[in-house]
Amino acid sequence: MKIDKIRFIEPGNPPYKPGLRNLFVYEETIRNPSVGMLTLTTIVKERVVDTLMYSESISKILWDDVFDADVIFIGIFTFAATRGYELAKFIKDHSNAMVVMGGLHASMTYPEAINSCDYVLLGECDESILDFLYALKFGNPVKFPGIAYLDGGKLISTGSRRPPERFDTVPDSQLLYNYRKMAGHNTLWPQVHASRGCPHNCDYCAVVRHFGNRVRTRSVDSVLNDIRQAIDFHDAANPKRKMKMLWLTDDNFFADRKWAVTILKAIAAARFSYNFTVQARFEVGFDDEMLDLLKLAGFTELAVGIEFLENESFELYNKSGTREEIVRSIENIQSHGLGVRGLFILGADSHTKGIGKRLAEFVKQYRIKGVLLQSMYFVPGTPAYDTMKERLLHRDWSKYNGSVVHRPANMTPAELQLEIIRASRRIYSRRNLIKAWFKRTGIEHRLFIGEYLWQKSVRRRLRRELPDLRNADKQ
Repeated sequence: MKIDKIRFIEPGNPPYKPGLRNLFVYEETIRNPSVGMLTLTTIVKERVVDTLMYSESISKILWDDVFDADVIFIGIFTFAATRGYELAKFIKDHSNAMVVMGGLHASMTYPEAINSCDYVLLGECDESILDFLYALKFGNPVKFPGIAYLDGGKLISTGSRRPPERFDTVPDSQLLYNYRKMAGHNTLWPQVHASRGCPHNCDYCAVVRHFGNRVRTRSVDSVLNDIRQAIDFHDAANPKRKMKMLWLTDDNFFADRKWAVTILKAIAAARFSYNFTVQARFEVGFDDEMLDLLKLAGFTELAVGIEFLENESFELYNKSGTREEIVRSIENIQSHGLGVRGLFILGADSHTKGIGKRLAEFVKQYRIKGVLLQSMYFVPGTPAYDTMKERLLHRDWSKYNGSVVHRPANMTPAELQLEIIRASRRIYSRRNLIKAWFKRTGIEHRLFIGEYLWQKSVRRRLRRELPDLRNADKQ
């Protein structure tokens, strides 16, 4: 098969729409593109010169450029799967290109995804994508581990593939169409992913099902080069950008403690003139040496996966921890001069009406800088999804984006959606906006204003969904 031109597509939900609001609001009409897909684009570019990526999160797709590609890869997360299937059908209707799907959702639900494409690449594709292209080019059987396809209508899966031990590719941001122009937006931050996998096993989390329990890490040089290039790329797009913040997007950066210490010391020694943030489990709050290193390296806050406020909820979903431990962790992180951002889940079976108010009071009491509020989420292939199948309202994946999609144990779906709206409104109130305007300084000031606008847009979306949820209540 001739392979001279390859295109990668990241579906958007919703797709990017130009407007003044996306200069300030993240996660409504503009979002950071997938680091994983950009990494694969970079890997393939070394084999096929005419390789380019489009992300609907930051630009429209130039279809005249896409339709004459030989192979088109589409990567999907659950919330963008519906849009991904629409794009695959649109391509099939207008071109002769081979369509290949991958990503977390396609891997977890390949019997579903294969109906929209020619092949599904399973799991991490750093190595398998090159094997796939080699097989196509030379007409070899596509039967290596890590792929699914239909043969005479029969579904064939070659099984899981051993994940790569080394993945030091530094993604080339130049390969993403229109990214250089859009990277000037203060809503788009430099991002670096430095490790994969998680040793824990929370029932609602898809990370361990996709990347495994064993944590694998990149080399120090690779991580530093990635940080340097990501910063340079974004600052070149906007030399006067106000939001000088880089996000280490690892799901559990601190799982390999020795490696994390080495990385933080290297970042500190490099003296980047940037602020850093990273996701963390609460346990890092008990590691004083790590917290001191984070401060020294330029980290200003930690996005802590608090998730729940009640001990019974932790037990229900196989997440270690207690409320008391969470509080001690928050207070110790703050004592080291670091802010805490809280990641919360509403809709656990232990939750009752009033959870939104209780959560907002917790945020205020413990001086949490900002929040991510989501309904209990259900990714196919996770224990939470498997045990809740009969209580899911639908399989409209486009709604699996933090909205309510299930019947909670102690509330109706609409009541839970209202709890999320009320929590957001209390935390991001006009009063708190005024306080942030006068009392917060520097990057904290700008972050809260941006989040205030974002949360308003999220609440509008959640309110639009209430009639459908009320109808579900009656069924």
